[in-house]
Amino acid sequence: MTDSSQITSSYPKKHLLAASGVLAALCLSLLIFPSAQVEAKRTTLPFGLEESSLSILDKLTENDALETEEVTTAAAPSPSQTEPAPPAKPTTLNLKAQKGDTLSTLFQRAGLSSNTLHQVLDSDPSARTRLTSIQLGQSFDFHLDEQGDLKSLHTRLSSLESIEVLRSGDTFQINHEKAAPTLREAYARGIITSSLAAAVSKASMPTSITHALAKAFEYDIDFGRNIRKGDEFEVIYEQKVVNGKVVGHGNILAARFTNSGKTYSVVRYSTSNGSSQYYNADGSSNRKAFNRNPIDSARISSRFNPNRRHPVLNKIRAHNGVDYAAPTGTPIKATGNGRVVLAGRKGGYGNTVIIQHGKSYRTLYAHMKGFAKGIRTGQQVKQGQVIGYVGSTGLSTGPHLHYEFQENGRHIDPMSKNLPVTETLSGKERQRFLKHTQPLLARMDRERSSMLAMNKR
Repeated sequence: MTDSSQITSSYPKKHLLAASGVLAALCLSLLIFPSAQVEAKRTTLPFGLEESSLSILDKLTENDALETEEVTTAAAPSPSQTEPAPPAKPTTLNLKAQKGDTLSTLFQRAGLSSNTLHQVLDSDPSARTRLTSIQLGQSFDFHLDEQGDLKSLHTRLSSLESIEVLRSGDTFQINHEKAAPTLREAYARGIITSSLAAAVSKASMPTSITHALAKAFEYDIDFGRNIRKGDEFEVIYEQKVVNGKVVGHGNILAARFTNSGKTYSVVRYSTSNGSSQYYNADGSSNRKAFNRNPIDSARISSRFNPNRRHPVLNKIRAHNGVDYAAPTGTPIKATGNGRVVLAGRKGGYGNTVIIQHGKSYRTLYAHMKGFAKGIRTGQQVKQGQVIGYVGSTGLSTGPHLHYEFQENGRHIDPMSKNLPVTETLSGKERQRFLKHTQPLLARMDRERSSMLAMNKR
């Protein structure tokens, strides 16, 4: 290894003295003004500094700069220390009920605890029923405060009803809001070319009004079997409106139906005692004492025929009723109000119910599988009440209902019989009826004329 004295002796003495002086001054200045010295190194070289001294100076200043940067980095405060985080803001979440969702899963998706859910449900006896009956796609608006706790909740149950939950201290208040729709009249007209359903669809008539139309004319028209091509209907009905939007439908106010060339008209009217029903245009009740059919939409397999050959006995025997073919167990309804005079077995009729309607009329229902609950001899029944079920008891080749209609002990054809009405308005009540109904019928005439005129253009 080379001795340091030999290295220094190779330089002139005056140079060594000069370098030593410069180094001493430099070290002193670095100790006192380190950052200023580093800046001096970046900008201006000391006057008269030679190359050998410069290389030593570079090494010293570089080391000093590294140390200075490390100290500066370690001491620099983090952004979180210098700038405080902004406070949390209230949050609004809109969640839509998906398949399988419950109120519990919706609260979980909103980041709310089960304890909060129980607080809401326990706050009002009606809250549990109204809030937990969730429909697919139902919208829930959750409003959370700065701490993420529930501040309020709003959901719409229907176009007319909504529920609002509001926090009140440690409890919640439930507000049930129900809008009152306004009623307006609407008119629809249709001609049957293929089916009643197709005509109704073309007329843009709602399903609920279609059912009400069939109900209004059920005593005169068999909608299951007697609708024909070319039949025509007109209806004035109520629309329920909220903020200019139709949200539902009310009653039929007036209607006409032309079936097989014969026109029937009905108008809804409320009497002075408050009862409402449909009347014919002359004030006679549209409601008959008897319905036309004891089974809904069943096929007639055999009509009234005094000379029919019996299918089992194979001999001519009068068929004093109408047979309705229907699946076993199909409900059978009483066609009018009355008293059951027989509910039991009756020879070839099998299980049979006979109902007496006042003094003049009697109906018979045969070949039943069984009787409805509570149907027994002496029991009073209402029109449309289920009295039994289709079967094939007695002399029968298959499940069907044999239905008979008697007037003063004489069998008559129930399909052609003009059924008696139950009530006819008279006196002041009829005058009030005509004053109420004539504008409705006149409007139907105007609407019809207007539509026919437009179709001719």
